[in-house]
Amino acid sequence: MSQSRGRRLGAFVFLAPGLTYLLVLLLVPLALVLGTSFFQRGRFGGVVYEFTTENFGRLIDPLYLGVVGDSLRIAALTTLLALLIGYPTAYVIARLPRKWKTAALVAIVLPFWTNFIIRIYAWIMLLNGPGLVNSGLKVFGLGPYELLYNEGAVVVGLLYSYLPLMVLPLYAAIERLDPQLREASANLGASAFTTFRKVTLPLTVPGVLTGSLFVFVPSFGNFVIPEMLGGSKSIMVGNLIRNQFLKARDWPFGSTLALALIAVLVVLLIVQARAARRA
Repeated sequence: MSQSRGRRLGAFVFLAPGLTYLLVLLLVPLALVLGTSFFQRGRFGGVVYEFTTENFGRLIDPLYLGVVGDSLRIAALTTLLALLIGYPTAYVIARLPRKWKTAALVAIVLPFWTNFIIRIYAWIMLLNGPGLVNSGLKVFGLGPYELLYNEGAVVVGLLYSYLPLMVLPLYAAIERLDPQLREASANLGASAFTTFRKVTLPLTVPGVLTGSLFVFVPSFGNFVIPEMLGGSKSIMVGNLIRNQFLKARDWPFGSTLALALIAVLVVLLIVQARAARRA
């Protein structure tokens, strides 16, 4: 009896820091956001503590639904492009000699060693009117083009920022594959494409799902990249939430939008978990 109690006490001691972190920095703020969403906006901003559910009714306004739809579309496009670029990259890295794998993986995560804002400013310098891209096109008699402050620039910024989050899970999934499976497929007369389609790809679906989730979630809620690369022409749900808190000072509706964003992400996590189990 004393040994069992001691084990429970030891487990509690080890779990206490993590549980405290979740309670203070996740559950308590989430509860505050949830509570604020049921109150009203004051005449000059802030919160009036009078119960209402009107904030949830405003979510179906076509204006806000359009912003959410645009955010889903941009995040989905970014995820698709990251998958199309990241899968071949991860596949090649996994097939490299062992001495080159570490260098390739370091090159993939190297952008994370630089400040996020500095990397976005670098893209502004590349894509603006007299930037490096237009200067290079001018040599061939092309341009200048409006490459900045549009949806394309937002997708480029999101793709550049989150592509490593697609490559690393895919690399881990491909690296775990037994090479004898591919050899057996080739010995049975399958072509390289057939082997990839029927052996490699199905066995790496969990990595595809994980990488897609890692890219889609931050792309959907991002507001810094749309603000800096998209300007006023690209407003995503993250910008909408930020504006409600800092510009409109409508904290109750901003909290409602934040809860809606969290609900969408929770649904995506559930779908990803179920798809990974089936895979």
